[in-house]
Amino acid sequence: MQSATRLTLLLCAAWAATVLYGEMGAYWASYLACSWPSPSLSSSPPSNHVKIAVVADPQLMDSTSLGLPSSSIALQAAAFYTDLNMRRSFQSAILPFEPDMVLFLGDHFDGGPYMSDEEWHESLFRFKHIFSMNEQRRKPHIPIYYLSGNHDIGYSAFFSAHPEVLSRYEKEFGSRNYQFSAGKVDFVVIDAQTLDGAKKSKERSSSWEFIKTLSPGNTSNPKVLLTHIPLYRPDNTHCGPHRSSPSINQRVSYAAFDQGITYQNYLTKETSELLLSLLKPVLVLSGHDHDQCTVIHSTPFGPVTEHTLGTISWQQGNLYPSFMLLSAGPKLSQNSTDLKHEVITNLCFLPKQTHIYIWYICQFAVTILLLVFWPTNGLSSVPYMNTFVSFMRSVGAELFSRTKEKDDEEDGEYEMVFDAEGSMHLVKKAVAKAPSACSDSRTVGRGSIVARATAGKHQLEPDSSILVEMGSEVTSEDGAKLARPSKSKVRKVLQRLFRVIQSIVVIAALNVPLYMMLLFKDWIDH
Repeated sequence: MQSATRLTLLLCAAWAATVLYGEMGAYWASYLACSWPSPSLSSSPPSNHVKIAVVADPQLMDSTSLGLPSSSIALQAAAFYTDLNMRRSFQSAILPFEPDMVLFLGDHFDGGPYMSDEEWHESLFRFKHIFSMNEQRRKPHIPIYYLSGNHDIGYSAFFSAHPEVLSRYEKEFGSRNYQFSAGKVDFVVIDAQTLDGAKKSKERSSSWEFIKTLSPGNTSNPKVLLTHIPLYRPDNTHCGPHRSSPSINQRVSYAAFDQGITYQNYLTKETSELLLSLLKPVLVLSGHDHDQCTVIHSTPFGPVTEHTLGTISWQQGNLYPSFMLLSAGPKLSQNSTDLKHEVITNLCFLPKQTHIYIWYICQFAVTILLLVFWPTNGLSSVPYMNTFVSFMRSVGAELFSRTKEKDDEEDGEYEMVFDAEGSMHLVKKAVAKAPSACSDSRTVGRGSIVARATAGKHQLEPDSSILVEMGSEVTSEDGAKLARPSKSKVRKVLQRLFRVIQSIVVIAALNVPLYMMLLFKDWIDH
């Protein structure tokens, strides 16, 4: 029973460490593993840069996510833990960097265009709670900028037929085409869902007119293009070392009768080239793909880097959710053409939540197996364990005895003896050893043996399993042995089951309150 108690306490400690790391420590580790970007690895981040945290594709789960009714317990559980994970990521791994601005690259919701007003506002409330700034005490009123995504307003073929989704989005998140400045860098936000829409579409014309007003001649500030849908890239383009899934090739679906786009994963080649030629950005940031991708676009005015940022949500097909830290610098001198230090970025990864949950499941299975199969008397009752321990003890005793003999030889007294030829020899003196006080128990004399009177106490007791087997056999009339169920076996099984349940209750009693405390700590606004 003492062995089972030690095992229960050990499992309690293991689960406490696991819960603390999985629910809190993993997010601290993500924070400590990243930093604001600097022009070189050896230098610190410039103090005069504006610091921006970039988040992409939260896609809050709703009734359109898993094909389940909104009242489904499975959907509600998945939505809650996804929201909790994103809130922890934002509050524990992003806001501690104390950014000056926060930028969302679109797809705030999953079924935004298709939700009713009631469900849409409920999702909006969840979004504001997850990405709340109430925990940001030093900078509680930092500006937040939003891009519209296809999961927020749909593609051009949809919102052309349902313009109310555009007005609903703009009422809460503002204009879909606008520009803002950070330091001396201009950030251009465009509604990418409209750019390849129907040629006579009002939304498409409005977006292109806005873009043309931002010609490079109007300002000398470098530009960063922000688009939810990435720019065109050739099929099978390499996305860099941070991508975890295969590259996705170009796919565009058009509605009949030139009613716009019904799906696209990249902007068309013509649209992408026109955007780059009109704006001449030094950097492009995009989302939509849910996985990291870095590509270089060749243009007449030089190469342009595009970073497609992976989703922040662990439920959107990316096992490695991420965010980006971006530093926008001050204005360069008029004669300077070095823009590589003007906007610098660093990709940061969040905890691998799927792996954490798999870890929980594996540890639970190991816990059950240990509790079920752990010997009652500990490892000493395992077959061959006593033999192994005895062997190790004998090896140790042999090594110790050899060392002792060597020491005796070194410490012994020697005398000089001369032979008939006059040669000298060293001979060790004989030392009489006093009899040991405990020699009465193991001394072997010539013709006699001395044994302890209490040796009977150390006789081997029959194992209980042997007694059970003997008691489980009966003799028939013809002398044959017949086996019958043993009540002792049933009793042992019930005792083991009770011990397992008791240990699980103890482990849960200590760790469930810890888990709930961490859960409510992160979910409730302080």
